[in-house]
Order: sequence, then C-alpha cells, then structure tokens
Amino acid sequence: MLNMAPTCLQPLLRYRSFAILFLTPLLLLPLPLTVPTREARCAYVIIIMAVYWCTEVMPLAVTSLMPVVFFPLLGVQTSKKVCLQYLNNTNMLFFGGLIVAISVEQWNLHKRIALRVLLILGVKPALLMLGFMAVTAFLSMWISNTATTAMMVPIVQAVLDQLDSTENDVTLVEQASGQTNTVIELEEKITSESTAVHVVSNEQVTDDPKSSEEKKMRKRICKGMTLCVCYAASIGGTATLTGTGPNVVLKGQMNQLYPNNNDVVNFASWFGFAFPNMVLMLVLAWLWLQCSFMGLNFKKSWGFGTEKTAKEKAAYSVLKAEMKKLGPMSYAEFNILLLFVLLVLLWFSRNPGFVKGWAARLFPGGEKGISLILFLLCLLPCYCLSFLLISPNVKPGIQACLTLNRLKKNSGLSAWMGHQMTPLGSIPPWSIATVIALITAVITECTSNVATATLFLPIFSSLAESIKIHPLYIMLPATLSASFAFMLPVATPPNAIVFSYGHIHVLDMVKAGIVMNMIAVCCVTLAINTWGRPMFELDTFPAWANSTRNQ
Repeated sequence: MLNMAPTCLQPLLRYRSFAILFLTPLLLLPLPLTVPTREARCAYVIIIMAVYWCTEVMPLAVTSLMPVVFFPLLGVQTSKKVCLQYLNNTNMLFFGGLIVAISVEQWNLHKRIALRVLLILGVKPALLMLGFMAVTAFLSMWISNTATTAMMVPIVQAVLDQLDSTENDVTLVEQASGQTNTVIELEEKITSESTAVHVVSNEQVTDDPKSSEEKKMRKRICKGMTLCVCYAASIGGTATLTGTGPNVVLKGQMNQLYPNNNDVVNFASWFGFAFPNMVLMLVLAWLWLQCSFMGLNFKKSWGFGTEKTAKEKAAYSVLKAEMKKLGPMSYAEFNILLLFVLLVLLWFSRNPGFVKGWAARLFPGGEKGISLILFLLCLLPCYCLSFLLISPNVKPGIQACLTLNRLKKNSGLSAWMGHQMTPLGSIPPWSIATVIALITAVITECTSNVATATLFLPIFSSLAESIKIHPLYIMLPATLSASFAFMLPVATPPNAIVFSYGHIHVLDMVKAGIVMNMIAVCCVTLAINTWGRPMFELDTFPAWANSTRNQ
C-alpha cells in the first residue's frame, strides 16, 4: 500500500499514526472557535475521541481518559464532576501516581537514579548504607514501597555477594602468603624442627577466632544492609501525599468529613510537614542501624584517613557494571524524567499557601479538582510511552471499597467510638497525639497500613470534635504512624521481601523494629508540636470542623 501511494503521500502514510494523532485536533479546531458554546466544545472532544478509537492511534483506555483532561480545560464540566464518572478525585490522584510510577519502572529510570547516587556517595560501609537508605527513601516518595524494595534489594544482594567473594579471595591470598613465609623461615632455621612445627600449629589456631569474628561481622553487615532498605522504603513513603496509601486516605477523609476545609491538606502543605520528619527519621534510623549492626567506628565505617580496600573496590566495580548494563539514557527515559520533574513542580506550585498558585490564577473560582488537569497532561504521555493498559477491574474494586466505607460511616460506629474516647480530653493535646501515634503504630504491625488508616481516621476525627481540638492534631500522627510497620515480616510487603532473602530472622527484625517504632513516635510527636502547629494552625478549633458530616 505504501509503494502504490503517490510520492507526496508516502511520508504521511509512513507516519500516519502521528499524523492522525496531531492533525485531527488541528483540523477540527474551527468547530469550537466558530461556535463558542459549551456544546460545541464537548462535540470537539467527542469527535477526536471517536477518530482515535476508530484508528487506534492510542490505546483505547488512554483515549477514554481524555474527558478528564479536556472537559475541565475547555469549560465543559468541572474536574470533580468528570472524575466522578471514573473514580472520585482522591482515588484518581492516587491512580495517576501509580501510572507515573509504573512508567518510571518500565524504563528502569529508578535503577539508573539509584546506581548514580550510590556511585557518587561511595562504598565505605557507613556511606554505602546511607546511600541505600537515601535512594530507597527518595524513590519511595514517588513509587510504591513494594516496588522500590523489590528493585533495591537485588542491588544490595549483588554488592554483598561481591564483598563476600572478595573477602574469601583476600583470605586465600593471605593464607598462601603466610604459608610461603613459614617455609622460608623453616629453611633458614636449622635447629628445633619440631618446635617450629608447633609454632606454625599455634599460629594457625590463633587465626581461627579472628576468622570466626569476621564471619559474624559479615552476617551483621548483611542484616543491617537489608533491613535499612525496607525501613527506608516505609519512611520515604510518608514524605509525599501520594507516597503511600494512608496519606491518600487522609486526603479523602478530610474531603468527605470536612468538605469546607479550604484544602488544608494538599501536596505542598503535606510535603512541608512530612518531609522534614522523614529526613529526621531517616538519619536516626541510619544511626540506630549503624550502632546495632556495624558499631560506631568512624575510622572504619567512614574511612577517614584510610584507602579503599579490595572489598570496597570490588563493590564499586559491581555498581559500575550494573550502571554499564543500562547503557546510555534512552529517549523514553529522558521524556519520563522531564515529565516527572514537571509533574512535581506542578504539584508544588498548584497551591503553595504563601503565594497564589497556578490553579487560582488560571482558573479563578474553579473547584479543587482542577489540579488533575495538568497532572494528567503529564500523565498521558508517560502512559503512552510505556504501552500500558488500564485493568478493567480497577474501578469496580474501588467502588466496592467506597461502598463499604460509606456503610461504616452511616452506621454511626465511628461517632460512638470517638465519644467513648472522650476521657482522653483530660490530658494535654500533645499527650493525646503521642498516645494515638503509639496505638496506631502497634496496630499497623498486624494489619495493612491502608486498612488501619481507613478504620481509625474517622474515629479519631470524632474524638477531636468531641474534645474540641483541631482534627489534624490527631489525624496527622495517626496517618504517619500507620506506615511505621518495622517489627514483623508480615507487617508490610517491604519487610516480607527483605525477610525472604534469608539474611535476617524474625527476632532480628523485632529487636531493631521496637527501637524504630520508638524513634518514629518521638519524631512524629516532635513534628506535630513544633513546625506542625503554625503550619496547620493546630492551636485553634477551626470553623469547618463544626460543620455537619456528609451522610
């Protein structure tokens, strides 16, 4: 068909998919321009979708999302009303974050970032653990904790395997060198052959405790290196609104329980509160794991005044080899990185709080859901590049969960349980926040973090209304603590992934996790009572908290 076409049309046919994709909106543009009505703009979008569906220039599922982007942009319908035909706006935000994360994973952009950071930080034991934790926490801010852990643990395992093999090679070389020196000494000495044999025997015996101690140290390093990944994944997910499920649950609960809350919990406000807390927790967790499994020997761990050992050079070569396997940065990786950076900037600048954001300037008087417009404009190109399809089971599953959630609220159970907890009002608010954080951290060890947040946030909201304190004073610590599952392998998928590699036992995770939970609760208590107070005005009981709940 291409050869039979006229010469002038052959380039167009060769790139007909791109031609249809870009020329169709341009050729139909006179319709909304000449007929400036809402109906004409709606018809413009529908005709474009029909052409795309018939020609399949984009996946059908991607084409079906076009109204979410263009209806609010063209003023046909508000973003909130359009999203409700698919999911509610909170679930759409979470769903969009998952798609971006899948696109990043599809092209190994997260692995390139991880290896680049590790090569920059170096391979000294302390720096290597810090590098693993920093990279894992950063990636976990944007993609799922499970996917981050599943990607990082094999890298950690490869580095540890190389360290072990290099250690064995060095030991063999040292033993061979020792035997050579012994033979030379025996040739030089003429007397006391039997005495010399006993000396050699005694020297070999004295080496055994040292070798045993080195093996124990290697085991401790393996435990610390693997545990740091799952802990950093859980900590990093708390830093962004879309980083983990409980954060999104809080956003949805605030919109449902307090529809007039003036968008107090948005991406920028959450990041401003949770990111410093994440950094503080990450540093303390790193120090705790260093102290527990490696010891605080700065000269040995940091390498002050020492040169790289054979093991460190071998570990560095493993990271370089993994980086070399990825090859140069591809066009798709560059596009996704660019769109990812743009997406983050749009999230921050939508409603930063201290200045008027782009949403208020471009769409004055618009609804809150308008933030999804440019979010999906960034989302769709990544989605197309990854050649992904939306699962048809996503919508029914989420609808069922929402129905169950609504049933629970309509029963009045949340209000009753919150009323039963009113005796807590006799203690200071900071103590209430600490108790709530501790209770949530203990319960989330046995249940999923999303289930914990979904169950307890309405109860804590009722408690706050009963004792007349700011709802976020209790709901923020509870939301963060729902992600602090550090003690058991079954508590969260990252823990289970790390446990499956066989380096740690349940008792190891329990011992390290108890202290981690204490660190987490202390950090959350500090955050909510310091920079959290002025940020969310927690010393006042807001007027929007007095409003009647949505039924």
